[in-house]
Amino acid sequence: MKENHIPNTYGRRSFLKGLALTGVSLAPASALLSSKVLADAGDNSGSLTKGDAAILRFLCAAEILESDLWEQYWELGGVSSNEFAPPPSPYTAALTILDSDMPQYITDNTDDEFTHAAFLRAYLASKGASTSEIDLLKGTHFRTLPGSTADGSTKKGRLTNLLNLNVDTSYWTRYRDDAHNPDLDTNFVFPQAQNRPGGIKNRKAIPQDNMDTAGSNGTTQTDHLKAIAFTAGFHFAFIEGGGTSIYPSLAQRVTSKEVLRILLSIGPTETQHFQTWQDKAGNATPLTDTDSRTGSKVTFTDLHASTDPLLIANLIMPEPCPFLNRSFPKCSIIRPTRTKGAAMGALNGFVKDNLFDGQTTEFFTLLADLAADADRAKPEHDDDDNQGDGGD
Repeated sequence: MKENHIPNTYGRRSFLKGLALTGVSLAPASALLSSKVLADAGDNSGSLTKGDAAILRFLCAAEILESDLWEQYWELGGVSSNEFAPPPSPYTAALTILDSDMPQYITDNTDDEFTHAAFLRAYLASKGASTSEIDLLKGTHFRTLPGSTADGSTKKGRLTNLLNLNVDTSYWTRYRDDAHNPDLDTNFVFPQAQNRPGGIKNRKAIPQDNMDTAGSNGTTQTDHLKAIAFTAGFHFAFIEGGGTSIYPSLAQRVTSKEVLRILLSIGPTETQHFQTWQDKAGNATPLTDTDSRTGSKVTFTDLHASTDPLLIANLIMPEPCPFLNRSFPKCSIIRPTRTKGAAMGALNGFVKDNLFDGQTTEFFTLLADLAADADRAKPEHDDDDNQGDGGD
């Protein structure tokens, strides 16, 4: 496979080496489906416990999905390279309203998700655990969704949809609320940060085509293109906020200390992503835009001008809140981290986001199966058998 590299001036970046998981061998989709139905090979855990393998498979699937959406953001808004991306576009310029380093951050986040997926798949294979389901997800079988056809896009089929998203911005108030914790207050509804009361509905996070960038350039952008970029900014934090919670939630269900180490090592990188993106999203400037093709309307307000403690832009550190039991002092924590139903909850968050709009029943069945298996996992015993170098 031909190797392609980001220029060295932009530091480490490995995902552009073919934009593939190095060493992944994909069997034909029909063979994988047949083996799953006839032999249930997708549940083979090798030397791992069944629960640990299920958790790693679900997380690998989630990282593959994330790598697909982040690749779309990178193509149109990341750091340019001579091999793939075009010169900075009007969309890139609109993103830099949020922060001048947005293209680099997008590129880095994209690379991170590709490396997470590659590592998790390789680890499963090294333990003799089945990877047929995640290989099917990684392959071309489900990559049928239309993406952007704007300049810069590779115009290939996608796993995920970024052209009509429902972005839940309540993570913004959830981390600023010192009185409620979603793990304790399961029926409490955290208010949206933008486009109140319902949040961002049926909006593009990337240009659908060059019509969405018309009238914009590297210096001046239309409110329509800014709205697309600001939707992306809040979507970045939504996605990475999910990753911030799912790793500690599922870490409570593993058996092997080495698998625990994997989750405790990858999970905090998702938190770093989330912290970065919610800080940048807060720089959105006030505007209202109605998409002429869909009729969908969105309003962004200036969160720097807000006096509401649930909205103030620079309050990016998690406010202390009740934790475990209200009899304890409040504590600054990641939330939610409840383990019951965590995988299915994360999957449902993606569904509500409209991230899979247009996907097949087969696709949803596969993801639901992976999530259910992960949620059934539980620690079996203290197991040091799977320790690698430096495991203690």
